[in-house]
Amino acid sequence: MKAIEVRGDKERPELVWGEAPDVTIGPDEVLVEVRAAAVNRADLWQARGAYPPPPGASEVLGLEMAGVVREVGAAVAGPPAGWQPGDRVCALLPGGGYAERVSVPAGMLLRLPDDWSFAQGAAVPEVWYTAYINLFDEGALKPGEIALIHAGASGVGTAAIQLAVDAGARAFATAGSAEKVAQCRALGAELAINYKEQDFLVEVLAATGGEGVDVILDPVGGSYLERNIRALRPFGRLVNIANLGGPKGELNMGRVLGKRLRIIGSTLRGRPVAEKIAITRKFEADIWPKLAGGQESARRLRPIIDSVFPIAEAQAAHEHVLANRNVGKVILQVGE
Repeated sequence: MKAIEVRGDKERPELVWGEAPDVTIGPDEVLVEVRAAAVNRADLWQARGAYPPPPGASEVLGLEMAGVVREVGAAVAGPPAGWQPGDRVCALLPGGGYAERVSVPAGMLLRLPDDWSFAQGAAVPEVWYTAYINLFDEGALKPGEIALIHAGASGVGTAAIQLAVDAGARAFATAGSAEKVAQCRALGAELAINYKEQDFLVEVLAATGGEGVDVILDPVGGSYLERNIRALRPFGRLVNIANLGGPKGELNMGRVLGKRLRIIGSTLRGRPVAEKIAITRKFEADIWPKLAGGQESARRLRPIIDSVFPIAEAQAAHEHVLANRNVGKVILQVGE
């Protein structure tokens, strides 16, 4: 089969679409012909040697994909799973999505709606699961509360804004351009802040009468830490999902203790397969019917796709994301 191979050095990795060893499946796995994969920041880090895959996972880039079932393991063929060759699916992956074929634990599959493209399917698992578990499981966001979502125009951000509003919460967001701020507002953000021109802390406190927000979803990390703490109201929750702004920041423990805050670190990729399957099944029950169109929601939920690149142009797709030019997901098309 073909897959993306990372060549070159860590500073300037080169992504090449070439021959790779074929994949096999175990009894509880499904072999999927990949039709679309999505680009995530983790892929950029892995290509630079900064984010290795979990033990036992494929070395090939790619944390989510959509495609067609080609082969089903003996333990998951037929009822109750019901998977069979020809089924259209999408799934979260520990790796391996930038390839013609990938093996997936059957419990991590979602059935793709008939009217969805493969690009839409590939735009869901990594970012929508991340937004879902971190807003509601880790952040315990409740109706009527306010969530501040940093990088609101990213894949995770566009999902998180929609999920917060659908749950009856208020969404604030930060983004780095007028276009991205407008997109955040269009998705339901009550307050959208251009962090390059405004101080998000000043804007948040002004909008809340000095009280602050209840939950912050933050991929920036260290450089935002002190302002995040000041932007939280008593009993607030800061959920850090990455450290794009550096791993270290200044922390005033007096504010943390005085306001009885919670600081939560959360990643998705390194979680055990059993936990990822549980997340998939919970997402399937709670959110998938709304997202897939079979159930009404407060606002129609939808994956936001910025652009689609052929898989052979994965290098250009990575450069597009690295330059922060995307609003929503960047997709790689595999095959016809």
